[in-house]
Amino acid sequence: MDDQTDVAQKTLLVQHILKRVPLTADEQAYLNARVRIHRILPRQYLVQQGDVCRYESFVCEGFLRSFFVDRKGDDHTLQFAMEDWWISDLRSFVDQVPATRNVVALEPCTLVQISRPEMDDLLRQIPAFEKFWRLLNERAWIAADERILNNIALTGAERYEALLKKYPFIEQRLPQKYIASYLGITPVFLSQIRKKFAKS
Repeated sequence: MDDQTDVAQKTLLVQHILKRVPLTADEQAYLNARVRIHRILPRQYLVQQGDVCRYESFVCEGFLRSFFVDRKGDDHTLQFAMEDWWISDLRSFVDQVPATRNVVALEPCTLVQISRPEMDDLLRQIPAFEKFWRLLNERAWIAADERILNNIALTGAERYEALLKKYPFIEQRLPQKYIASYLGITPVFLSQIRKKFAKS
């Protein structure tokens, strides 16, 4: 890809940040100089369980899935990410310890990435970026808390309905078996739920 394409991807990140905090022109240039563009194909891994997560990744194009493989070899979908979202193994990235999850592309992806050293530098040098990062992680914490409560309080059918209400496009981008995994139900049960929804 050419430099113009890379500039366009970095511009998407800047616009994403500007929706939440102001940045001066100099701060935008400083940020752009400390990020990199990374492209991966479907089925390529961004993070693998056991490796150290070196980057926080902002999704410019594409769709990714985060999942955990347990000792039995069963696959548990933890998160998904699309355009204008971030994805990583946060604990691995922050503490630079082995990742407990995998992140894989389901579509061709273009990402803007920030390494841990560059992240630390940006947080030190740009106070507004530190505020942005705090706001972003607050929203992520709230979403994770909501998901925990939904898993406790709602039936499988109710969780599916809530997911479709929040992300009506999800069935076009995330295969059914991964939706079932994300909801904590079997693919067969999800199929039964979908048939009931179709009838109603």
